[in-house]
Amino acid sequence: MPAPAIRLVATDLDGTLLHTDGTVTARTRRALTALEERGVTVVFVTGRPVRWMHDLWEHVGGHGLAVCSNGGIVYDVRALAVREYRPIPREVGLRVAGLMRRELPGTTFALERVSGFAKEPGFMERYALPEDVVTGPLEKVFAADTVKLLARHEEMEPERFWKDVDDLVGHLVTTTWSSVGALVEVSAAGVTKASTLARLCRELGVGPEEVAAFGDMPNDLQMLEWAGTSYAMANAHPTVLEVAGRTAPSHDDDGVAAALEELFGL
Repeated sequence: MPAPAIRLVATDLDGTLLHTDGTVTARTRRALTALEERGVTVVFVTGRPVRWMHDLWEHVGGHGLAVCSNGGIVYDVRALAVREYRPIPREVGLRVAGLMRRELPGTTFALERVSGFAKEPGFMERYALPEDVVTGPLEKVFAADTVKLLARHEEMEPERFWKDVDDLVGHLVTTTWSSVGALVEVSAAGVTKASTLARLCRELGVGPEEVAAFGDMPNDLQMLEWAGTSYAMANAHPTVLEVAGRTAPSHDDDGVAAALEELFGL
C-alpha cells in the first residue's frame, strides 16, 4: 500500500527554517513557493510571539495561518488577526509563579498576552522591548488573554532550571525550553505546538500521516512524534535527534529546503 501523500508541512522557525541571522534564504523561499503551487499547506509552528513574526508573514503562503507562542495562538495572516488563543487561567498562572518564587528563588516573570507583552520590573529581557510593553507586579499584569508565562533565572543552568520547573509545576501547566539561556516557557495544561497543530489539521481535514514536520528543540518533540513524517535538523538538541524519524541538514545549510526538495522531488 503506498504511503499517504504529504498535504501539510509544519516547520519551526529559529534553528530550523531560519538561518542563524534570522533570514529566510532564496532557496527556502523557492521550496515553500513550490509547495504552495502544488496545493501543499505550509504552517509555521513557532515559540515566537506574533510580535516577532511581521517580517516573516510573506513566506507563510496564500493560506495565511501560523501557530505561535508554542501553540497558544493560531494567527490568520490574511486578516492580520488572532483566530484562536488558548490562555493560561489566571488562578493557575499565579499559583505556578508563587510555587516557583518559593522553591526556585531568583525566578522572574514576563507574559506573552494577546493584548501585548508584559513583565515584572526585575525580568531582564534579552531583546528589544516593544514600545507598548506593560511593566508591573505579576498580579496586576496577568490578564485573561495570557498565552505564555516566561520564567527566567539569571544564575541556574538552563536545562537544570527547566527540569526543576517541570518537576515543580508540570502537573499544573505545560513547560518547555527552547532557548540558550535559563528561560522556561509555560503554557496552559495540554497546550503545545503539537496539540494546537492537531486541532488545526482536524479543521483542515488533514491526518497526522499526511503531515511532515521539522524542528530542533525540545518544544518541537511532541509535534515531531505526532507527525507521520518528522525531521530533526542536524543542529538539533540530542533529544530531538532521538525522536525524529529523519535528519535534515543544519538550518544554516538550508536543511528544510533540502529535505523538501528530496521529499517532493522539487
